[in-house]
Amino acid sequence: MPFPPDPPLAWTTLSTQIVHRTPFIEIEQNDVIRPDGTEGDYTLTRFVNRAVGVVPYENGGVWLVGQSRFALGQYSWEIPEGGVPKDENMEAAARRELKEETGITAERLTHLFDIHTSNSCTDEWGQLFLATGLSHGEMELEGTEDIQRLFVSLDEALGAIERGRITDAITIAALYKVALMRVAGELQ
Repeated sequence: MPFPPDPPLAWTTLSTQIVHRTPFIEIEQNDVIRPDGTEGDYTLTRFVNRAVGVVPYENGGVWLVGQSRFALGQYSWEIPEGGVPKDENMEAAARRELKEETGITAERLTHLFDIHTSNSCTDEWGQLFLATGLSHGEMELEGTEDIQRLFVSLDEALGAIERGRITDAITIAALYKVALMRVAGELQ
């Protein structure tokens, strides 16, 4: 059964004020009328950049990157991902992030899907890609990155998700999509 048509938006914005701005985000305070008809406020984080993630896949496995995540206060295993300025092509950005974080270049990139990372409090939007036909070279890390690479089977990566070792939303969504592609016979 197809999805029904979207109903009208249930929120009305009365006013908007930017309460904080950095080169990466804006914090926006909105006075609104809620779906129940009452007035209230809604704070959003608006991202200056878009997000991109890449699953480097070869021989039944994936390349992951591990790095310290300041926001979490912990180390995180993820697919290569990063921010994309609005004037940069998403596929070009995916290739750039893949090369920077892993040293890998890909013959082919396949768009997997678009994603909103946490649509209750942010407008962050991204695209995810599958990289195949991989060639390996040197990483080109930025000053904020303490990245190490790890090659694991796709099944090992999925197990790490199930055990709570991989918790990054972009990574989880992308790896499960690749697993579905494998089951469908689209990947070996």
